Amino acid sequence: MATETERKFLVCGDFRPYVTGSLRTVQGYLCSDRVRTVRVRIMGDKGFLTVKGRPKEGHLGRFEWEKEISVEDAEQLLGLCMSGIIDKTRHLVPVGSHLFEVDEFHGDNEGLTVAEVELGDENEAFERPSWLGEEVTGDPRYFNSALSANPYCNWKD
Repeated sequence: MATETERKFLVCGDFRPYVTGSLRTVQGYLCSDRVRTVRVRIMGDKGFLTVKGRPKEGHLGRFEWEKEISVEDAEQLLGLCMSGIIDKTRHLVPVGSHLFEVDEFHGDNEGLTVAEVELGDENEAFERPSWLGEEVTGDPRYFNSALSANPYCNWKD
């Protein structure tokens, strides 16, 4: 089983000139609690079922298992998901030797744009582009599962 180590940041500048690809993404959660999430996702013309564990205290890495499923199956599973479907466009932005995934949210999370970079381990160095803002890796409000339950439009400054 795979372990995912990623860091998440707010986006505070113009990343668009560096985008090499974009995919509309719709996702929902069959289960979301403190220990695990079970996600259904449609990215472009592919469906996925993903199980993720929560990171251990003080660590970034977490368990992740993902399998491709048919779009038809994913659409049916989305109908079983908890309320709060996530709708976003994922932009791919290479920076140095890393690939940033910049998620531009729509619907109830409109106005929120975050960037994630996957790392080989917690201490791996990476180039910080000028459009990268505050790190929100450990802030649970920015988990997609949390955004489905408490969307950005409901946040108070």
